[in-house]
Amino acid sequence: QVQLVESGGGLVQAGDSLRLSCVTSGRTYVMAWFRQAPGRERAIVARITWSSGITYHADSVKGRFTISRDNAKNTVYLQMNSLKPEDTAVYYCAARASTNQLFTAKERYEYWGQGTQVTVSS
Repeated sequence: QVQLVESGGGLVQAGDSLRLSCVTSGRTYVMAWFRQAPGRERAIVARITWSSGITYHADSVKGRFTISRDNAKNTVYLQMNSLKPEDTAVYYCAARASTNQLFTAKERYEYWGQGTQVTVSS
């Protein structure tokens, strides 16, 4: 059965780095990181496939964030560099298990972690 456990959030200053981790169990095709700030919709940050490592990064984080996976550890990471105050949000790990289609919408992901808070001070 699919289970996602996130960790790595915290309070940092602008320009600092954080690495989020998502330890997974169960078979999934595609992993993604979403984030949601208060009063904002949950939006995709990055996406990766388990088999081929095909990645996607939202325009707002390109060049700063990098999604990766360690198949042996069943873990997905989000390396966040050059953090900005606008990156402040709850970050969620998500999984698509039904097919390997590369979707952006949150509705296409069946499993979710509990979320981890990232706060970036100016």
